[in-house]
Amino acid sequence: MTLIVLESRARLFGMVLLQTALPYIQIGLSVLLITAILLQRTGASMGGAFGADNFSSGFHTRRGLERTLFHATIALGILFALSALINLIIN
Repeated sequence: MTLIVLESRARLFGMVLLQTALPYIQIGLSVLLITAILLQRTGASMGGAFGADNFSSGFHTRRGLERTLFHATIALGILFALSALINLIIN
């Protein structure tokens, strides 16, 4: 009987700890995600936003650090979405 009580207290402590830490995790992930998005270099100029861009600058192969940053941005986006989903479930 005491094992069940201890197990439920451990789960409760884990949930309280998660509820306390999750907002800080989301803030950290959002700052990293914003930084990763802003660091990505695009070939489009301001005119590209209005349709006056030449098409050759938009198509290129990502290599090296640019590719790593692209994949890191995707991973950070997925982690942020999962943390938001967990936040919805536990609250």
